[in-house]
Order: sequence, then structure tokens, then C-alpha cells
Amino acid sequence: MYLTAEKKQEFFKTYGKSESDTGSSEGQIALFTYRIAYLTGHLKQNKKDFSTQRALLKLVGKRRRLLDYLKERDIERYRAIIKALNLRK
Repeated sequence: MYLTAEKKQEFFKTYGKSESDTGSSEGQIALFTYRIAYLTGHLKQNKKDFSTQRALLKLVGKRRRLLDYLKERDIERYRAIIKALNLRK
């Protein structure tokens, strides 16, 4: 499995407020970013896997909505997560 429970805890510990805080926007954005990178690599090898392509597009939309929410609520947290994950708009 590409994403273990320990890996998830590491994301929430690093980017979230704590290991058990799985609902923080930063932790979810970091997790989505990891999953997006994994699916992108998968699609480079399997170009005709359209169900994975659809899942990837849904994940990108979810991450975008979370980033927009964070930008509206707290611009400093938004800038910090963008810088930490090397995301750009």
C-alpha cells in the first residue's frame, strides 16, 4: 500500500496541529498533495486508466477548495502551507 497509517500520522504531525488532528486544513492539503503526486506518477505509466484520471481530477478540486477556504479564513496559514509544500497557483 502506498499510504500507510504511519505515513498519514506523519503528514498530520508535520503539517497539522497534532497527530490526532486529522481535520485541519493544512494536514488534509498535505495528504491530498501526496496522493496527487502518487496518482500523477501512476498515470504517466498507465495513460488509459481513466478511472484514476477522474479520481485525480476530483482530488485536485478538493485541494483547490481547501486552499481557497484557507485563503479566505487565514491568509498567513495559507501562505505557510503553500511555501511548505511548494505549491503554486
